[in-house]
Amino acid sequence: MDYQTLEATKDVFVALLYLVSAIFFIVGIKNLAKPKTASRGNRIGATGMFLAIVTAFIDFGLVVDVQNEVITSQFQYWYILVIAVSLGALVGVWAALGVKMTGMPQMVAIFNGLGGGASLLVAGVYYGFELARQATLDVPMLVATVLSGLIGAVTLSGSFIAYGKLQGLKIVPDKPVTFTGDLAFKLILLVGLLGLGAYMVMTPDTTFWYWLIVMGGLVLGIFLVVGIGGADMPVVISLLNSYSGIAAAATGFVLGNIVLIIAGSLVGASGIILTNIMCKAMNRSLLNVLFGGFGGGTTHTTTDEIYEGKVTSTSADEVAMILESAQRVVIVPGYGMAVARAATPVRILTEALEKAGIEVVFGIHPVAGRMPGHMNVLLAEENIPYEKLLDLDTVNPTFAQTDVAIVLGANDVVNPLAREKDSAIAGMPILDVDKARTCVVIKRSLSPGFAGIPNPLFANDNTLMLFGDGKQVIEDLVKAYKEL
Repeated sequence: MDYQTLEATKDVFVALLYLVSAIFFIVGIKNLAKPKTASRGNRIGATGMFLAIVTAFIDFGLVVDVQNEVITSQFQYWYILVIAVSLGALVGVWAALGVKMTGMPQMVAIFNGLGGGASLLVAGVYYGFELARQATLDVPMLVATVLSGLIGAVTLSGSFIAYGKLQGLKIVPDKPVTFTGDLAFKLILLVGLLGLGAYMVMTPDTTFWYWLIVMGGLVLGIFLVVGIGGADMPVVISLLNSYSGIAAAATGFVLGNIVLIIAGSLVGASGIILTNIMCKAMNRSLLNVLFGGFGGGTTHTTTDEIYEGKVTSTSADEVAMILESAQRVVIVPGYGMAVARAATPVRILTEALEKAGIEVVFGIHPVAGRMPGHMNVLLAEENIPYEKLLDLDTVNPTFAQTDVAIVLGANDVVNPLAREKDSAIAGMPILDVDKARTCVVIKRSLSPGFAGIPNPLFANDNTLMLFGDGKQVIEDLVKAYKEL
């Protein structure tokens, strides 16, 4: 048996399997671009990841010793494979089945953080192993190690802070936490960590500097995200997702693992693209999101000036009668729909209206909810056809021909103040629900959205306020409509 040929064959086989895994990742992400194929894309991506894991253990766990002409199996790798995959699968299934749809953004935040944590641990352990066996470490590998540790640490702590904000934990305030000189502090800390990383690259003789960089990265991640408000969490989640991908790609360079580089690059690039889309949806720069709080302007209009004596409240019976004579209805969901768990009653209302020949579609704002696509996921769970979920650019031109626009738990994304230059949300693209013949806003109260400013929509002549819990209100509306 030619062991040298056998070793070469194994290397080619492993490389081909890695390539197949990468193709699965690319096809999976491509399918994730559309709600109709997203579920299939998720399965394809998961299959690619499983194949990549098995291939990695073949790569490291099966050794062809050319010199001694023997094939050995590193059993510890297979033990790790069985234990890690089994535990990971159990935790993953438990988390996926147990999480509520309202908690999906928090779950994504946790996954981002764990991805960053895994990257920094793998890079750190491998770096220590190479130092222990006195291997020659080249500069690219050392630079990748520093980046993996720093970015992974920022992702880990930042994601957990994002989780706390999304979950409403008392120890993590939802509003931006800032202090005098906070920007200078973060910049100095970042520059200091990069300088420490440069020193580690020049003198790779201990792991102490690496773990010190990791500790500093954890602190930096906390201060970066704690200074961002809850309204910006969709952007932050996208950015942290990108960070986790970049950290994974850096770890791939540390290990010399091609598929990890490819997968990390795909996640990093897609996260950056999505972050850019989210920033455009709010008409803000990424720097403003990271360092500026929500919005940069001020509003000179008080709540009393907008609401006093101008708000018209209504009842489910009255709205049901309005719907009876409608021909086209646009439902605009927001985070309030998720909190109230009103997606099922919304689907029942939709079916009742369509049975009467009324056209019903949904207007989805890019930043509605707490993560990208949050509303799409909630409505898709109710088997509402994907073609009825219209994006901002598609639905806006149709509001002038819409009889009734129902705003359920949305606020800032329908606030006309975005059209005023001195507003805190000036320039933010909004859904033009105020152009519909009748606008029904379902909210618990007149409280402002995340931007903290009043909404003139509530006081418009063509707006009716239907106060109450979103789920209960829609259920009452369905009952009233069916009794007509």
